[in-house]
Amino acid sequence: MVTTVIQIDGMACSMCEAHVQDTIRQHFDVKKVKASHSKGTAEVQSEQPLEESALRAALDPTGYRVLSVTVGETEKKKGFSLFHK
Repeated sequence: MVTTVIQIDGMACSMCEAHVQDTIRQHFDVKKVKASHSKGTAEVQSEQPLEESALRAALDPTGYRVLSVTVGETEKKKGFSLFHK
């Protein structure tokens, strides 16, 4: 499993989080997506890595700006998720 953490500018409320999550789900094959306006991030779990340019292309027209993208492996161990860059 791959975890992609996206730093996003422009989210101000829970509706913004929902908009970002819906946009990511519509454009990518993901297992889970969770956006946080207070942290300014979206965390996406998927089978394959997501391309930064594709994320920018999907989110930029919505008014949210991708600041950075970090991709790492997620492994499950005894009920915990571990993130490795």
